[in-house]
Amino acid sequence: MPRYSNERKQAILSKLQPPLNLSVAQVSREEGIGLQTLYNWRNHAREQGQPMPTNKRTPDNWSSETKLATVIETGGLSETELSEYCRSKGLYVEQIKAWRTDALKGFSSSKQQSLKDKRQQQTDRKQIKHLTRELARKEKALAETAALLVLRKKLDAFWETEPEDD
Repeated sequence: MPRYSNERKQAILSKLQPPLNLSVAQVSREEGIGLQTLYNWRNHAREQGQPMPTNKRTPDNWSSETKLATVIETGGLSETELSEYCRSKGLYVEQIKAWRTDALKGFSSSKQQSLKDKRQQQTDRKQIKHLTRELARKEKALAETAALLVLRKKLDAFWETEPEDD
């Protein structure tokens, strides 16, 4: 099994990324590397936080993790550096700005979501308390009814066993 240097792996993986956007099958045929090896390399690069496109061709269809990795990677770049980065990756500056805005909205909506969750928890606690009280009341009523039935059966049994005085 051949071993590939990290530089060679990165060069091959760059063919999967924009602007080339070649499929794994095409790169496999061109480079003579097995499909599974390329898939493993691509998955490993994703795990390390590198923006690697999936089977979907357009950047708008990239996974959230890939978009976030791209936003983080471009966070400290100036406008010219960002434009150059976008040209090399086959992206638009507007896409990255939109992804950054979406990420920030996600953080703010998570705060709002936590407030909603707290309110929902309070409502749930009140409902649980109410249902617990109602269940206890019904259990008491059931126990009382069962006791009355037992007494009734005992009373019926008592009257049936006594001899009549005629």
